Amino acid sequence: MKLEFFGGGPALLVSRSRRILAVADLHLGIEADLACHGLYFRSRSRDRLERLEACIRDASPDLLLILGDVKHGVPFTSRQEYREIPEIIERLRSLVPVQIVPGNHDTGIERFFENGEILPKQGAIVDGTGYVHGHMYPDPSLAGHLIIAGHHHPLVSIRDEVGCAMRSPAYLFSPVDEQCLGFPPGDREPTRVLFMPAFNELSGYDLMRTVRDPFSPLSRCVRWEAAEVFLPDGTFIGLVSSLEEYGADQEP
Repeated sequence: MKLEFFGGGPALLVSRSRRILAVADLHLGIEADLACHGLYFRSRSRDRLERLEACIRDASPDLLLILGDVKHGVPFTSRQEYREIPEIIERLRSLVPVQIVPGNHDTGIERFFENGEILPKQGAIVDGTGYVHGHMYPDPSLAGHLIIAGHHHPLVSIRDEVGCAMRSPAYLFSPVDEQCLGFPPGDREPTRVLFMPAFNELSGYDLMRTVRDPFSPLSRCVRWEAAEVFLPDGTFIGLVSSLEEYGADQEP
């Protein structure tokens, strides 16, 4: 298996017998929700579509696999989503076959997709790799595989020796505690997880908050002492424990 990072997404190309382009957390329609809270932005859905089209052109995938939260509104579908999502999905479908693992924001998403395009919410194995949104316990069939997940929107802060700081979306790679996930015992490869950054540029969530207060089955079962951080272009940053904030609020 080969992984190729597309920093302009962020997007991830997983190549084995097929070329699968994975993206997570588009959150189309987020601007309508922000407006309800007094924050007004023009819709950036067209910009996100153009970014995704560029990734598809560069990667030449056999399949676009969206790891949930195509839409943002919960539990209802906003007017913005009704207006924008059908056109966007149809455009993507014209470029490459599309499948989705529904996320916790994807209530009613069935109206926008065709038969065979929606995978189980608990995740699925596609060409030897597991894919989930990440808000539920993964299906036991994913044990022993690399599980690529959305939902967590990891964002890291990096500071150099002169004090210059950068905040960036990030990937988190780690082995997991299989017993914690409820996987049955067995003689197999260790299960690993790769958290993808959100495709939506407004949806980052500080990784250290997830370390201190895990909010999903997968994040509660990550072996944090072995977890590694990568930037969207695949640059290796180091162990989570090497980040400046790590341990600041930990008990001695």
